[in-house]
Amino acid sequence: MKLSGKTRLMEIVKTHEQAILQDWLQRQLASSSLRRDLISEAELQRESRDFLAAFANGLDSGSVEDIRDPGWLGVRDLLRRLSESRARHGFSANETATFVLSLKQPLFTQLRRVVTDANALADEIWNATILLDALGLYTTESYQKTRDDIIARQQQEMLELSTPVVALWQGILALPLIGTLDSARTQVVMESLLQRIVDTGSLIAILDITGVPTVDTLVAQHLLKTVAAARLMGADCIISGIRPQIAQTIVHLGVDLNSVTTKATLADAFAVALKRTGLTVTRIAPGTGGAPAPREV
Repeated sequence: MKLSGKTRLMEIVKTHEQAILQDWLQRQLASSSLRRDLISEAELQRESRDFLAAFANGLDSGSVEDIRDPGWLGVRDLLRRLSESRARHGFSANETATFVLSLKQPLFTQLRRVVTDANALADEIWNATILLDALGLYTTESYQKTRDDIIARQQQEMLELSTPVVALWQGILALPLIGTLDSARTQVVMESLLQRIVDTGSLIAILDITGVPTVDTLVAQHLLKTVAAARLMGADCIISGIRPQIAQTIVHLGVDLNSVTTKATLADAFAVALKRTGLTVTRIAPGTGGAPAPREV
């Protein structure tokens, strides 16, 4: 059945807007799926009133055949903002779309009261169904886009939080890596490290991979790219956290790390970094009044 260009639906919504709104609100407030922990009754009333008014305007100025018609711009903008708000406040996609789809029953009730011809009534109910289904789908798509944006932003924030560059000593930086090292994270690691090298003027950076569960060819390439980028900024890199199984894996993969200093622990790497900067760590002998013991570490 094809939608007609203009229907009685607009006239009925305009004429009986308050009755439809009250019926719709009562049904929403009585629904067991209403998230009263996430939305107040006053806010629900405002959203319902605003949507029904925009819906009536859309029926008046837009084509009922396509909600992408310019006449539906106000409705789309309202639903986009509503979807974004509900996504951020913890509503599910189903709960968000139900807000729009729940308008069907109040509309159908009013149509049955006003339209007496059976064929005309069937046409108007079909028109309302197609429109609200399309708007419900648009709401779901807007909700999902917002959720995807939120997840992407949270992932970016987690990447940034998981790559802290620590100043171990003047001129010596350490970057402890934890978890999987993929291309996206490597980019964040590289940017964070290079920026800190510039900010501090450090000459040595230690990449500690103790918390990296596995090292494959791709991870090794990411590490080498980071080392190369740091060298271009004037800093040398040391890779620490090379466990026996990782060493065996690197040898098995044929990855060439001969140009990079590697150490088993962060402490060993730090000791090398101190020597390269002309510093030493000495143990203070107890009872000597602060005089260092003859042995150097």
